[in-house]
Amino acid sequence: MTDVLFLSHEDVTDLAEPADYVRVVRDAYRQRGEGAAAEPRTKLVNDDPPGMFTTYAAVLPETGVMGGYNYSAGFGARDAWFMTPLFDAESGEPLALLDGASMNPFKTGAAGAVGVDALARADASEVAVIGSGAQARGQLRATATVRDFDAVRVYSPTADHRDAFAAEMAAELDAAVDPVASSAAALDGADVVITATNASEPVIDDANVEPGTHVTAMGQYHSEKNELPPETVARATYVPDLRDRVTRDAGSFIAALDAGLVNEDDVHAELGEVVAGVEPGRTSDDEVTVFDSGGTGIETAAAANLLYERADERGRGATIPFAPASEALTGR
Repeated sequence: MTDVLFLSHEDVTDLAEPADYVRVVRDAYRQRGEGAAAEPRTKLVNDDPPGMFTTYAAVLPETGVMGGYNYSAGFGARDAWFMTPLFDAESGEPLALLDGASMNPFKTGAAGAVGVDALARADASEVAVIGSGAQARGQLRATATVRDFDAVRVYSPTADHRDAFAAEMAAELDAAVDPVASSAAALDGADVVITATNASEPVIDDANVEPGTHVTAMGQYHSEKNELPPETVARATYVPDLRDRVTRDAGSFIAALDAGLVNEDDVHAELGEVVAGVEPGRTSDDEVTVFDSGGTGIETAAAANLLYERADERGRGATIPFAPASEALTGR
């Protein structure tokens, strides 16, 4: 038997700040760029009741852990549950099981921030946020740790939502945060654009993406989810989190592919390859760059380990006895 630490939502919510998540996620992507194993999501769809069961995982050999998400969404309860198992990468033994919902915007935001740090201009000072939900908050909080922004503009179709987002973020960030009435107004003068929506059609116009802009798109992890115009994808230096997912569920790349504007050779590099220095990132101030963040086990395992280590240090959580197969797999 081995003791596995169970960490509830309440156990982990106060254990890390956005900069902590960015630090461990950056290192995890470096490991991926140097050959660490990771696979895109597997999504199983159920028609009646409508729902999906999704998994993805990664091995982080230097961190010494492996893990990822198992989560369900929809079905009869019309809700979602995120279970995050974490294993020791040396022994293979289970270390922890986390209620992973609360860390989701933080670990996903950290991946976006690593993309901004690797691909945006060093002097980027204005950011446009399209979307005003939990993921948009996570993206902005994390991205603000890698660049000093003077101005933030947020657009969401619902005025009350963008107003509330702006007020909340203005109280947290050392920058002016303004709600605006259109995506064009948000992008006007922006050096960094963050799209965090559930859209099935582009939420920005290519004409509004100025030379030198970096775009992080994180709401397009389905073949029919498409936040970016195909023209933007075609003219950008396009960097996904994992190359293997671009023709599976990277909706904006698939739309550009279907339009005949790109082919698979137009994938510049994975984010990990840029972070590790295996491939270059931005090479000019006029270049448009895109980081396509669909969600992977890379940031998930890194974030889960961060929370596990801190919870263990502080005596948080409850232990669950777990039997290895050598004891339990008896057939009796």
